[in-house]
Amino acid sequence: MGTKTIGLREDAYERLKARKRESESFTDLVERLLEETTTDWREGFGTLSTGEMEALEDAVAESRDRTSQGLGDRQQCALDALANVDEETDETA
Repeated sequence: MGTKTIGLREDAYERLKARKRESESFTDLVERLLEETTTDWREGFGTLSTGEMEALEDAVAESRDRTSQGLGDRQQCALDALANVDEETDETA
């Protein structure tokens, strides 16, 4: 098998060197790091347990409820403020 020469910035080389094990070549290091890295984002799908999935669904539902309530409260505040402005305008007219 052939070899290739690659160029690295000094900081990248130092970071790799720091992760290299004593008896490991740079080729071994790169292979180990590539094996540790999941390259296909689809591999993680479907890995939640039923309990984790239900907890996530509950958290999302609760968050949506709080957001909806907060929006409703702000809308009511705005309507109340507008009603007060209308009342003040009627009193001064």
